[in-house]
Amino acid sequence: MRKYNLAAFCFLFLLTSCTISNENSEPTSEMELSESESLAKDQTSNSLTYEVGEAYENVTFDQPLHFTSAYDDSNKVFIVERTGKIYVMDNQPDVTTKEVFVDLSNKISTNGNEMGLLGLAFHPDFKQNGYYYVNYTTQEETVISRFKADLKSYETDLNSETIFMTFPQPYTNHNGGHLAFGFDGYLYIGTGDGGGSGDPQNNAQDITEIHGKLLRIDVDKKTDESEYSIPEDNPYEGNSENYREEIFAYGFRNPWKFSFDPQKEELWLADVGQNVLEEINLVESGKNYGWRLKEGTKEYIPDNSTNDQTLEDPVWVYDHSQGQSITGGYIYNGSEIPSLKGAYIYGDFISGRVWALKKSEDGQIKNKELLDTDLIISSFGLDENGELVIVDFNGKLYKLIEKE
Repeated sequence: MRKYNLAAFCFLFLLTSCTISNENSEPTSEMELSESESLAKDQTSNSLTYEVGEAYENVTFDQPLHFTSAYDDSNKVFIVERTGKIYVMDNQPDVTTKEVFVDLSNKISTNGNEMGLLGLAFHPDFKQNGYYYVNYTTQEETVISRFKADLKSYETDLNSETIFMTFPQPYTNHNGGHLAFGFDGYLYIGTGDGGGSGDPQNNAQDITEIHGKLLRIDVDKKTDESEYSIPEDNPYEGNSENYREEIFAYGFRNPWKFSFDPQKEELWLADVGQNVLEEINLVESGKNYGWRLKEGTKEYIPDNSTNDQTLEDPVWVYDHSQGQSITGGYIYNGSEIPSLKGAYIYGDFISGRVWALKKSEDGQIKNKELLDTDLIISSFGLDENGELVIVDFNGKLYKLIEKE
């Protein structure tokens, strides 16, 4: 039986509180699954050859949501706690101490259990400029801001904050929260649909609204109006229809982690489902990924004014017999687990399952369950060497180990 602390249970409940069936969507049966969905079920019978072990036995965290590196040749790692702190520590298995990198507890609100400090991204030139970016919620809104760290002490002056973007949150859930720099040097920001059951305001399909989107901004060029500018090749840059120019792609419910494949320069995004399917998308500029018209590959609330051929299907889905809240991961290119080289490693927050998905050159997808854990998988992360870490919302960090 899985064990959850109270905070984990509350976060889990809100993350999946809209998975109750409703009149617009019925539980799926195996007969209704597409070919790729059936393959997902078949793959779970494969023999398991992996286990998890503690990555850093001597340290624990309070509701951790993210693990990352600054890629500054320091071999340090950073852990984001939903409750407001970011810690830095040496990337050594026997590390015994962690230091506060920044404490934003007094700036954020955690009154809703999907609220808090949700994301962290280091500027590609962090080693020179000390800039990093965070995504957090106040009582009323989401804030995207930049801080400057002292590169010698790894401490942050809270007065260095520059706010880049704010937008209101109509509900406390579906805040998205992840942000990351792409290979193009632009900052990508995942936003949830604003919350509520079934996207009641249809935000994800409304390109005049910022919710339910993947945003893309240039943080290195400010304008007279804002601290950032719009990349010239953003799909709605310079439009006269009041579309949000920050939008890179849209039609998402609650994107919970996205990442970039360094070899193929593809953008992988996991979107938490409503009550039937969890999905993985390969995201391209200007495309519509379906929510709330569709949940994964299935119709949700159709709109006759939208041509289904304009909607992008996910590259992979799994139903709620496998898990109920997808946690996106990373393409693995480390050296410790050669058998997973080039695979997209992802998991499920509720079931604790971990999978490896591979896409061949001709686009064929193969998915394999690696193991079924008791972890509450809130995130995955990579260290400076490209080695994978699994973040357990209960407070520990783990790594995958291949059995002999």
